[in-house]
Amino acid sequence: MTFSIFGDKFTRYAGITRLMDDLNDGLRTPGAIMLGGGNPAQIPEMDDYFSGLLAEMLAQGKLTDALCNYDGPQGKNTLLQALAEMLREQFGWQITAQNIALTNGSQSAFFYLFNLFAGRFADGSRRRVLFPLAPEYIGYADAGLDEDLFVSAKPNIELLPEGMFKYHVDFDHLTVGDDIGLICVSRPTNPTGNVLTDEEIRRLDAIARQRGVPLLIDNAYGVPFPGIIFTDVTPLWNPNIILGMSLSKLGLPGSRCGIVVANEETISALSNMNGIISLSPGSVGPALALEMIQRGDLLRLSETVIRPFYHQRVEQTLALIRRYLPEERCLIHKPEGAIFLWLWFRDLPISTEVLYQRLKQRGVLMVPGHYFFPGLEQEWAHTHQCMRMNYMPKPELIEQGVQILAEEVERAHREDGKG
Repeated sequence: MTFSIFGDKFTRYAGITRLMDDLNDGLRTPGAIMLGGGNPAQIPEMDDYFSGLLAEMLAQGKLTDALCNYDGPQGKNTLLQALAEMLREQFGWQITAQNIALTNGSQSAFFYLFNLFAGRFADGSRRRVLFPLAPEYIGYADAGLDEDLFVSAKPNIELLPEGMFKYHVDFDHLTVGDDIGLICVSRPTNPTGNVLTDEEIRRLDAIARQRGVPLLIDNAYGVPFPGIIFTDVTPLWNPNIILGMSLSKLGLPGSRCGIVVANEETISALSNMNGIISLSPGSVGPALALEMIQRGDLLRLSETVIRPFYHQRVEQTLALIRRYLPEERCLIHKPEGAIFLWLWFRDLPISTEVLYQRLKQRGVLMVPGHYFFPGLEQEWAHTHQCMRMNYMPKPELIEQGVQILAEEVERAHREDGKG
């Protein structure tokens, strides 16, 4: 078959497709150790909570109502109002329901937003999306209708004690050209667990306003929910900021519910796109979220259940890694949030793509780092020295996976004759 230009681009086997295929295959392969995908943890207390909530909603007819009726293209009105009220009370943001839209997952929201503010314009100009701090989320890389929609900037790397490091925005070399239509960051960052400092966010906001372009902040793991963030931060929003949130990391990835907070013009545009592309966002996730807000459970569970669970799990995983991989073999990005660890094999004699293939043959699934640098225009060896690791499986499975990882790293050094 012959596809259109659009078809040729979006039928390619992309990094995000490979990641989701690995996730799907791994979940159905006995004995596979899933250290690669973005599935959140199965937290028993949250699973019990959702089961009980769904049962109550079914008994009250609310679940049937959500399943059997469309919401509007902007999303469930009652949830939009409840979210706006919660964010006003929590942060003092001057927003109403007209500043919020729902989408069928955050991935859809970012596809809409990237192509709203970048690409080809009626005056013949062409604009791009700037990622001021690479590495960034793998799912962004192929979300542009046009080729070469993205450009990214290398970070400064701060080496820290105990074999850790941290990325920072390199403002001294950050170029925001006239062709930039949108600046985008994630906070906490997928894949690294990095959290941009308040100063970095304020500086990026000032640059965006000065250049007359929006600043898009992907807050899928941040505050106020799901709260998978281990450092004190000040959430920021103003009419020039577009804030993306999600229900996925609450433990509801199957609900496919993305949330966008923005100025009214942007929300109107997203609502129209929803109507054309999918009629309306799904209803079940928003119905659950509304109940959680009305019961006072959304923020309470984020703070008292979800955040402590992930913080304990990441500390356990750090200890497991260091049991098998010393600092001279593997540096670890300081884990400040999200559900991943970012490993830097600075002296590895093979690429992490080769390492990924070797691990996969042994039933361990991770993600090689080169996928996480969309729009980086110069070659950089660092992109082939890193791996993303999900720390969600049970500790005994993580230990098995890390032990195999350590064996393959040592094997590579032995083969190189420098072990």
